[in-house]
Amino acid sequence: MTPAAPATVLVFLDPRFDDGRIADASQPQLMATDQGATRGDGVFESMLAVGGNPRKLDAHLKRLEGSAMAMDLQIPEGDAWRRAIGTAVRQYRSQHPAGTPEEDEVVVKLICTRGTEGTSTPTCWVQASPVPAAGRRQRETGIDVILLDRGYDSEVGERAPWLLLGAKTLSYAVNMAALRYAHKQGADDVIFTSSDGRVLEGPTSTVLLAHLDTSDDGAGGTRTVRRLITPQLDSGILPGTSQGALFAAAKAAGWELGYGPLEPRDLFDADAVWLISSIRLLAPVNHIDGKEIGTPALRKQLTAELNELFATIG
Repeated sequence: MTPAAPATVLVFLDPRFDDGRIADASQPQLMATDQGATRGDGVFESMLAVGGNPRKLDAHLKRLEGSAMAMDLQIPEGDAWRRAIGTAVRQYRSQHPAGTPEEDEVVVKLICTRGTEGTSTPTCWVQASPVPAAGRRQRETGIDVILLDRGYDSEVGERAPWLLLGAKTLSYAVNMAALRYAHKQGADDVIFTSSDGRVLEGPTSTVLLAHLDTSDDGAGGTRTVRRLITPQLDSGILPGTSQGALFAAAKAAGWELGYGPLEPRDLFDADAVWLISSIRLLAPVNHIDGKEIGTPALRKQLTAELNELFATIG
């Protein structure tokens, strides 16, 4: 019997290989002294490839570069990443042909560490793997979340840039601890708040909320105004590539847009709330701290509208 291909494909960025070096994902590849493993010292990005094409690739490469700059980390240029991504996706597809729309989605991660201790050469690779089943399910069924205090005020990002709050680093232990805590409370996910009462973000996602308002159309009738809002980007949160792309599509479709500041009561008063990310996409929030948000019918309607817009994003 032929052994099954590994579920994950690894392609290391290596100057000896123009399109990256394919590595055996079933074998150890990282040095035990790599600072990504010993200190979480590195950056990463996650994106979704559909039909073999990574979505929002330019935005992800730009954010990866910004995160690396915040950490004084030298990383390969964008073209090197593009070639390695192409190799990883092609290799994954050759091993796992898509038979269903779900199988046509591939998680693509870009990871770069500061390298092994005592050297100045970063360790960088691209990882291609299946989309987690839980993420797919949460797109459809929605999620229950709890509010958790992050322990910082909303201005700490500007006051203490060394905290790297706006960078996507490998130091995700706190985020994962928050998710484990939520699961123990019977919830699926978390929305962080600041110590001064502002809504921030999820451990792995951006917060969105929507309001539907009725206004005079100027001709004796009324019209429905759709408003999409996200927390302020200067409050120590990671700029969301999916949020930015969806805002652009929503604006073109006639939605009004807003950027906080938001407080927890704004979430409870919203007609719908979502956590949005590149892999899970739009996950509608059913309950926050046990309180239902909007109504099931309205959540479903608005989620369908935004999913249609999101599907147009390259």
